Amino acid sequence: MLILGLTGSIAMGKSTTAAMFRDAGIPVWDADAAVHRAYGYGGAAVEPVAALVPEARAPAGIDREALRRAIALDPDLLTRIERIVHPIVGTDRKRFLEDARDAGEPIAVLDIPLLFETGAHEYVDAVVVVTCDPEEQRRRALTREGMTPDRFDAILARQMPDVEKRAHADHIIDTGLGMQAAREQVAAILESVR
Repeated sequence: MLILGLTGSIAMGKSTTAAMFRDAGIPVWDADAAVHRAYGYGGAAVEPVAALVPEARAPAGIDREALRRAIALDPDLLTRIERIVHPIVGTDRKRFLEDARDAGEPIAVLDIPLLFETGAHEYVDAVVVVTCDPEEQRRRALTREGMTPDRFDAILARQMPDVEKRAHADHIIDTGLGMQAAREQVAAILESVR
């Protein structure tokens, strides 16, 4: 089974592109969704994260906004939380890949925003980077609920710059060219790897 790693910086259109792979019949694992499961009611990260940040405990699991506030006050906290969450997410990813192999899928996509930053690119056969013009990226990001210029800049600071991601890519999808062009780029990638 060929494993494609799908990544892109915030507001580049990665989630929309992941949906295009799904629409083409390719199973897609979503790292963000795995984190949400880990933080959700009964999730594997709830107890250990709540032990670190008691104020983040909520009836439905972990309150991510409370977690963000705690991290803003203690930046070292993020590393401790990642030590808890990354192995849990890794187990979820491994289970997805095993299920896809068992189902005889020829291709699977791992949608991982921090593909390079977490070293997950080591586990894929090819990397697809989703990109767009930086001005379009900023415009898209700032339309998101709760997003501020400072928060956007802080998120970008934690991510590998887009130009570096593109330099390490096997395939690039430019979402700034429009939805139809992005769909065509997805189709071309699938055709080239089949």
